[in-house]
Amino acid sequence: MSDLSTEREPPNYLNAKRGLLSWLLTVDHKRIGVMYLVTTNFFFLVGGILALVLRTELFTPDQDFMSAQTYNQVFTLHGAVMTFLFIIPISATLGNFILPLMLGAKDVAFPKLNLLSYYIFALGSCFLIAAILVGGVDTGWTFYTPYSTSTGTAVTTATLGVFIAGFSSILTGLNFIVTTHKLRAPGMHWNRMPLFVWSTYATAVIQVLATPVLAITLLLLVVERTLGIGVFDPAMGGDPVLYQHFFWFYSHPAVYIMILPGFGMISELVTVHSRKHIFGYKAIALSSVAIAVISFLVWGHHMFVSGQSEVAAVLFSLLTFAVGVPTAIKVFSWLATLYKGSIQYTTPMLYALMFLWTFTIGGLTGIALSTLAMDVHLHDTYFVVAHFHYVMVGGTVVAFIGAMHHWWPKITGRMFSERAGRVGALLVFIGFNLTFMTQFFLGHQGMPRRYYAYLPEYQRMHQVSTVGSWILATGLIWILIYWLWSLRYGPRAPANPWGGVSLEWQTPSPPPEHNFDETPVVRGSPYDFPEIDKTPGERGAS
Repeated sequence: MSDLSTEREPPNYLNAKRGLLSWLLTVDHKRIGVMYLVTTNFFFLVGGILALVLRTELFTPDQDFMSAQTYNQVFTLHGAVMTFLFIIPISATLGNFILPLMLGAKDVAFPKLNLLSYYIFALGSCFLIAAILVGGVDTGWTFYTPYSTSTGTAVTTATLGVFIAGFSSILTGLNFIVTTHKLRAPGMHWNRMPLFVWSTYATAVIQVLATPVLAITLLLLVVERTLGIGVFDPAMGGDPVLYQHFFWFYSHPAVYIMILPGFGMISELVTVHSRKHIFGYKAIALSSVAIAVISFLVWGHHMFVSGQSEVAAVLFSLLTFAVGVPTAIKVFSWLATLYKGSIQYTTPMLYALMFLWTFTIGGLTGIALSTLAMDVHLHDTYFVVAHFHYVMVGGTVVAFIGAMHHWWPKITGRMFSERAGRVGALLVFIGFNLTFMTQFFLGHQGMPRRYYAYLPEYQRMHQVSTVGSWILATGLIWILIYWLWSLRYGPRAPANPWGGVSLEWQTPSPPPEHNFDETPVVRGSPYDFPEIDKTPGERGAS
C-alpha cells in the first residue's frame, strides 16, 4: 500500500496546531485524551514486561535468574504499575476523548483543570517509577502493614506516587460529573445518554468519593514510617487490620473504577456491531449506578480470614452476592442484544465476544470467593490471582482493546487492517486463557500466590501458564505493530466506518478542534439504528 502520510489532511485536532509545546499546553480534551493514552499504554508496557519476567522465573520450581528479594520487588511493582498507572487511569483516556463528543459538547467543563489533572498523574507516576530506581518496593501492591512500615525498601516514595496520582483521579472524576450534568446537547435527556456516558459518570462518582480514603490511608502510612507514630504497626500500638479496612474500602470500589468504563465500552461495541438497539437500555444504565452504590458496601469480603466477626463476614458475603445482580443484568442484556442482531464479526466485535467469555468467568469465580466456606480454602492462592486477572485483564483490558479498535478511526483518522486485527484477537484470546485458566487449577490444588519457589508437582501447570503469557505478549505486541503501521500506511477513515448513530460519529475522522460546527440537537435514542444493513462503513452518520 502506498504511503498516505503526505496527502493533505483537512483541518482537525491533530494538525490544528503544530509543535511539542502545542501538545504540552493544550486544553483540548481530545489531545489530553491522547496524552493519557500514550502515557498509560507506556505503563502497560512496563507492567507487562514485569509480568513476563515473573512468569519466566516461575517456569521452574527453583531460582532461575533472580533472587527471592528481586522477585518480591518485581511482583510488587507489576501490581502497582498495572493498577495505579494503567487500569485505573483508563477512564481518563477514552473518557476524555469520547465523552464530550458523545454529549455533543465542545470540551469538558474545566479544560485547564483537565490538563492539570494529567500533569498531576504524570508527577505521581514519576514518584512510583522512581521507587524502582532507588531500591524497589517488596510489600505487594497493597502495601500491607506492618511489613510496609518496617521494610527498608522505597515504600515512602511509591506510596507518595500513588497519593499524588489519586488527586488526578479525583479531578478527572469531578470534571466528568460536571460535564455530564451541564454540557449535554439540547434534547439529550438522561434517558438518551449513551451507555458509555452512564458508565463513565458512575465511575467518576466512585473516584470522587472513594479516592480520598486511599489518600488518607497512604498518608498515614508515610507518617508512621517517617515519624514513628503508631497507626497500623502493632509494635507501635497500631492496628494492621485497620489498614486493611481503610485500603479495601477504597480498593474494592476501585475495582469498579477499573471495570465500569469497560462495561460502557462493551455496550457500545455490542449494539453498533450487531446493528441493533441495545436491549434493556434503562436497566443497563441504572445498573451502573447500582454497582457504584453497592461497591462501597462489600470491602469486607477481602478480610474473611482476618479475624472479623462471623456476623460481619456473613453480611459482607450477602452484599457481595448482591453486586452480582446488576452485573448479571448487563451480561444478559448484551446477550439479548446479540440475539437476532445483524452481527458483523469485525475486530471490535471479536473483543466484545471475548469479553463476554472472560469476564463471565471472572464474575462467576468471584461468587465462589464470596462464599465463606470456599474462600477459606482458596484465599491467598492462585485461584484469587486467576479471578482477579479474568476480571481486570479479561474484563477491563479486553474491553479497552476492543474499544480502541472501535474508536481508532475516530481518534487517528486511519483504518487498521481487519485481517491483522483478527490475528491479534486470536492470539490474545488463546494466550490469556492459557495463562490464567491454568491458575484456577493451581489455586484449587493449594498453590499459594506470591511464592518465589514451589513444589515440583505444580511445575507442569506453571509452565503451561508461562507459555500462555508468551503467546499473550506476542498478541499484544502484534496489535501495537499494526496500530503503528496504520498511522502511516492505513487508509483514511470515513466519518462513520461502523455505521454508529451516537453523536461522535457525526464528526469527521479525526474530529476538528471545536468538535461540532453547530451544536447538535438530539431527538432520539443513541441506539435507534436504521434498517439493518450488512455493509457497515458505507452509511454516513444518522
